[in-house]
Amino acid sequence: MSNEYHSLTQSFSPSVYPYYHKIMKKIIIITGAAGNLGKAAVEKFIGEGYYVIATVDPSNASHSFESCSQLEHHLVDISNETEVEAFVGKIASYADSTIEAAILLVGGFAAGGLAETGQVQLQKMIELNFETAYFMARAVFRRLLTQETGGRIIFIGARPALEAQEGKDLMAYALSKSLLFKLSDLLNAEGKKKNIVSSVLVPSTIDTARNRKDNPSANFDDWVKPEEVADTLAFLLSPAGRKLRDTVLKVYANA
Repeated sequence: MSNEYHSLTQSFSPSVYPYYHKIMKKIIIITGAAGNLGKAAVEKFIGEGYYVIATVDPSNASHSFESCSQLEHHLVDISNETEVEAFVGKIASYADSTIEAAILLVGGFAAGGLAETGQVQLQKMIELNFETAYFMARAVFRRLLTQETGGRIIFIGARPALEAQEGKDLMAYALSKSLLFKLSDLLNAEGKKKNIVSSVLVPSTIDTARNRKDNPSANFDDWVKPEEVADTLAFLLSPAGRKLRDTVLKVYANA
């Protein structure tokens, strides 16, 4: 493993990089970095000049990243609130640095309408899609409150959470994702005076190998590409995007 990468079991040491804190200006946290969208987002923000701190689930610890001086990754169980707090505390300890943004990509999908959705199915989706986002957003938000510059938190929503006709057969998924919109509103209300802004980006079907396999008869050209979603995430942190408040961006392409 290259020295550019660190997990929670492999502590970051400023002495290894004596000029690290002087060089690094903009930290962006990206959770779920091993996924298709995560990889695209990591590549995009490295290209934008950010220092990317990516999280990978410990169950996916075998995933490797190409060596890059603008990237480090941590193995973090985002569903564990204590572990999330320790992770953000570690990042916050980096001297002379600020967290510009956190992009929260961890999540999952499950089909099933009302008849198929009981406590087990509902709780699983809430834990995966809402609690993982809440724990990280809470820890990051508290850090942003201490920064003079504020910062940004971006969630990934879902169209079934906005449109009942699409969500009725995806009950647990739609309900769990719908909580992110309310959480974003609440964070915006609390963070307004500190220039802390929360947004929700809502993609339609993302063009991935798994989605192509699950929907072989679909017109893949109608789907949104991971790189296009990453471009929109970057827009939210651009000078123009920073003017937006209480934002829900729908990235549907033609789907």
